[in-house]
Amino acid sequence: MEKTKKYVSDIHLEDYTEQYESKQSTADDMIFTGGRKCESLNGSWNYAVDQYDTCIRQKWFKEIYSDSHGFSLPVDYSFDKWPLMELPACWNTVDQMYLLYEGSMVFTRTFTCERKENEEVYLRIGAANYLIRVFINGEYMGMHRGGSTPAFFNITSVLKETNRVILQVDSTRRPEQVPTENTDWFNYGGVYRDIELIYVPKIFIKDFRIALIPDGTFESIEINVEMSSETDAKAVISIPELNIKDEVSITKGKGYLRIKANPLLWSPDNPKLYDVELSCLDDMVTDRVGFREIKVNGREILLNGNPVFLKGISCHEESVPHGKALSDDERIQNIKLVKELGGNFMRIAHYPHHENMAKLADELGILLWEEIPVYWAIRFTREKTYLDAENQLKELINRDYNRASVIIWSVGNENADSDERLNFMKSLADCAHEKDKTRLVSAACLVDFGENRIADRLEASLDVIGINEYCGWYTPDFSILPKLLNNSNPDKPVIITEFGADAMKGYHGGPEDKGTEECQEEVYKQQIEVISKIDYIKGMTPWILYDFRCPRRTSNIQGYYNRKGLLSEDKTYRKPAFYVLQKFYKQSVGADVELNQ
Repeated sequence: MEKTKKYVSDIHLEDYTEQYESKQSTADDMIFTGGRKCESLNGSWNYAVDQYDTCIRQKWFKEIYSDSHGFSLPVDYSFDKWPLMELPACWNTVDQMYLLYEGSMVFTRTFTCERKENEEVYLRIGAANYLIRVFINGEYMGMHRGGSTPAFFNITSVLKETNRVILQVDSTRRPEQVPTENTDWFNYGGVYRDIELIYVPKIFIKDFRIALIPDGTFESIEINVEMSSETDAKAVISIPELNIKDEVSITKGKGYLRIKANPLLWSPDNPKLYDVELSCLDDMVTDRVGFREIKVNGREILLNGNPVFLKGISCHEESVPHGKALSDDERIQNIKLVKELGGNFMRIAHYPHHENMAKLADELGILLWEEIPVYWAIRFTREKTYLDAENQLKELINRDYNRASVIIWSVGNENADSDERLNFMKSLADCAHEKDKTRLVSAACLVDFGENRIADRLEASLDVIGINEYCGWYTPDFSILPKLLNNSNPDKPVIITEFGADAMKGYHGGPEDKGTEECQEEVYKQQIEVISKIDYIKGMTPWILYDFRCPRRTSNIQGYYNRKGLLSEDKTYRKPAFYVLQKFYKQSVGADVELNQ
């Protein structure tokens, strides 16, 4: 329809977001960041709540202050007079006024940039939930979907000596997104991971992957290199401690090399890391990597050729003061708590956590299950929803491929076993296998309580079966569990990815009294007694390390928290179930377990 003279785009255009869809940061735009010249943009940013998306409706980023005749125009923003917020942060924890705010917020600041003539500059946003749109010096640079993986934007062409950057972040829950609008955790909004400029030469190393080839010999390392253009060149790989210095032939921008070596194998007991350097043309990247092999043989999980029982715990990325914007000290504390439990494994759920979590797990020696938020009732029939999920999976794999601690990619959690879901999840599992042949693929599946056995058609596409079962809690009749496990006969290893019970700190009663410490303790005793006798179960990650915020949990015991933690939300109090699990993990796995002493 022809627009009339009374038409005003920012108030009459209904589909105002469509114009921003054409430029999206995806896994294809990611670049390897290790050892590069970086400049942090963390710190004070001016911000404003923008509930009606007026920034992108009115195009504030163009900063038009006068008309074509030079007359001043009124504007609905005052960038440099807005209040300040220290980023990275979750706005919900910055001010009580924003605790339950979901929607758009706009952040802006200016920065100077001095780049060499032959340098390209990328803006990297570590994570912003859920949508972020980026504008620099009046130009739209692009957007990113997915609240837990990084976004990259080449901003070289628009840079000046002094630059204004505007970030429009939208935390709105929508049914077509990944995750969907209904989850079991708090929807934190904000730019909650690092913001930085990355400087690279005109032709640079775009991706660098290094891993032990899982062939059972433990003496072959493979290197994959991808350049930013289809160039022919020679790259040099150097691992000084292994006396390795070799050339990688690059043809049309890609190179592969297989090297014979005899590295000390990485494991939780010996988290050995090597300094690695790769150079090509005018570019050089570095990393610290461990070499290990993870495989499945029948019902066994083999780490470096030896059977391993994954003594784990699930964990959300959350703290009381910071929401999802954890500090490294808080991440280290979480790993140390798992070590205190006697554990060797963490399921970091239900979305990708900060990349430093995997780097610290490499250093400190903890195995990791990493997951994308294909959670509950995803729109399994919608192609764009699948592409969103697949992109988040690819971004996670690209980001953490070199981390020895990461042994399992999970493609989702607790989805109903429908035909549409099977096609969706099978495609994700196939994608994970195609992108990474050095790790296992799993998903946290629901139990078939109709037949009372482990039965999910997705199992055929998985290397390890994850099972969530809450016998003794949501399924009150605990006698179902031993029958369920004895009825099942899987041909691959099983991890019990969730079991547990709520317990409010200091709330006491009998073992039958829901929400008491004694009830949670009894559930753990019963679960461990049964699970420890099932030979195909090769690990478990009970739910959960510590209590976490959840808006759907409204009882007087919960108080808007999921209280299934072994610790209180501030991690200062260990509930009795903590010590039950600790006792089991510190005993030899496979022996009969007596927990009533």
